Amino acid sequence: MKVPFSHSQSAHCETGVLSNLLSHHGLAISESMVFGIGSGLFFGYFPFIRLNGLPLTAFRSSTGGIIKRVTKRLGVEMAWQKFRSPDKAMAALDDKLAEGMPVGCRTGAFWLSYFPRRYRFHFNMHNLVVFGKEGDDYLISDPVFPEPVVCPADSLKKARFAKGPLPPRGRMYGVTRVPETPDFPAAIAKGVKEVGRTMLKAPGPFLGVKGIRYLAKKVEAYPKKLGERKAALYLGQVIRMQEEIGTGGAGFRFIYAAFLQETAEMLGDDRFQELSRRMTEVGDRWRDFAVMGGRICKGRDEDGEGYKEMAGILRDCAERETQLFKDLMAVPLVK
Repeated sequence: MKVPFSHSQSAHCETGVLSNLLSHHGLAISESMVFGIGSGLFFGYFPFIRLNGLPLTAFRSSTGGIIKRVTKRLGVEMAWQKFRSPDKAMAALDDKLAEGMPVGCRTGAFWLSYFPRRYRFHFNMHNLVVFGKEGDDYLISDPVFPEPVVCPADSLKKARFAKGPLPPRGRMYGVTRVPETPDFPAAIAKGVKEVGRTMLKAPGPFLGVKGIRYLAKKVEAYPKKLGERKAALYLGQVIRMQEEIGTGGAGFRFIYAAFLQETAEMLGDDRFQELSRRMTEVGDRWRDFAVMGGRICKGRDEDGEGYKEMAGILRDCAERETQLFKDLMAVPLVK
């Protein structure tokens, strides 16, 4: 059994899956528009939360939130299920495929056999679409791959019931209804307003532009406080979270720039085009930060001057994003 399904590669799994599912059901929407309406852009530095023993840095909103916000704001209805029994979960998946419905699944990426071994890591919030089955193999649209892939049933079952933090518990979901005329301007306004509020007005020192400045202060103090080796480990963790996990800081800013560009075209408002250009420049600065950090981690930085320069880049990013989001929030659409 095989559901006709158009696969498109994307930068990020959650936004790519939702874009592909909605397009399959007749609501053509780009990954960048999904990201913008879903208020995906975010920053948080959490020294009290540890990943592999090192502080957590987040560059996007919590996993799963984008799907829920986009469907609510556009009036799309989704059916969600989770299971205790792996066998029942696989049987339910087969039933949906037999009905001709492509099914979104939340999985543990480590157990997906089509991932090259060097790219496997324990991440239990990886989204994909199952659109068919041939024998004991499932046909999968995984948006991080250029073409559809094939996954053995045992591998998919393990991935759907992966253990560890945030276990997927066999979660699967599918679109049950899309509106004929979704209100895109209203959905865009809500998406932009939430991101602006988070980046500019989130309480405490850890979130939004205040969080970027807080990280700058920490990075500048790494060499003196931690020593050469540990400083490189801490910096490497920030760079890894930025560039390797879930598209990262620069990548998400490029996606948001594409969202603003598409908004400018959709609404016929050139102010969004200018904001898109500025967001692209911010993404470039985040990329500068990553490149410099990679060099420091490889070659070390005996006098600590590189860390000071990197802190300066972070403060520049914070200032640029502060002004950008203030200007974005001033556009009448988002009041």
